[in-house]
Amino acid sequence: MRWIWGLIAWTCVASAEVQVKDDYGNEVRLAAPAARIVSLSPHLTELLYAAGAGGRIVGALEFSDYPPQARALPRVGSDAGIDLEAVMALQPDLVVAWPNAGSLRAVNRLADLRLPVFRSEPRELDDIPRTLQRLGALAGTPSQAERAAATFRARVRELERRYSKRATVRVFYQVWDRPLVTVNGEHVITKVMRLCGGVNVFASLPLIAPEIDREAVLRADPQVIVASGPDGERPAWLDAWKAFPGLTAAERGNLYAIAPELIQRHTPRLLDGAERLCRILDEVRTRS
Repeated sequence: MRWIWGLIAWTCVASAEVQVKDDYGNEVRLAAPAARIVSLSPHLTELLYAAGAGGRIVGALEFSDYPPQARALPRVGSDAGIDLEAVMALQPDLVVAWPNAGSLRAVNRLADLRLPVFRSEPRELDDIPRTLQRLGALAGTPSQAERAAATFRARVRELERRYSKRATVRVFYQVWDRPLVTVNGEHVITKVMRLCGGVNVFASLPLIAPEIDREAVLRADPQVIVASGPDGERPAWLDAWKAFPGLTAAERGNLYAIAPELIQRHTPRLLDGAERLCRILDEVRTRS
């Protein structure tokens, strides 16, 4: 009899109407949990897998590369341009998207075509487990999504308990070199810094990913510079700061790299990057 009740429960989940709100306050309503999902952001592809919905993804953007099985998904374009015909040919019953400058027009067009679109714009650490839960609801995998969300929140609490009250470290996070790009206080990377007892020296800038110049970095005089590089490698331009001996981070050898997929993507792996950053800031404290 147990298998019969299990079948009945699964049938109810599979046929029940689903309704959630996305990060823009838009209501996303499905007659039943999505069976064919197209992901228009690598971070959303990763979140779908974490929420137990990887088997329902039928297409994804370029650079959707984690977990490894995501690399085999049919591609529907890149951040620079989404192939609307390729998306429609996959007959999705749900599109999940991050509407950035390169994708906004295509995302809006898909919504105009009456496709259910879940728009993601995470800014806070807790936006990650919240998104996991909503994706789990949309895909009919709420149990897996809840477990993933609970695990994430528990890891955040533990990192906060261990590191957030330690001596403050002034951090410059370098996204790129030419142009020189950083993040402001609204970016989730800044929230990770706070978790580790760090403070973003450019938190007050108005744009979320502003371009700055080297003189601004020298004036801010961070204790540590943390950079991201392509393919998870230490970028060669990180060591260019050694040419500025008056810069505290350079004088003390506090020049570090973290793989961008571990610190710039809004996924559970962000906490792997957070653990790395917390250890870095502890090393910096020992050199103060």
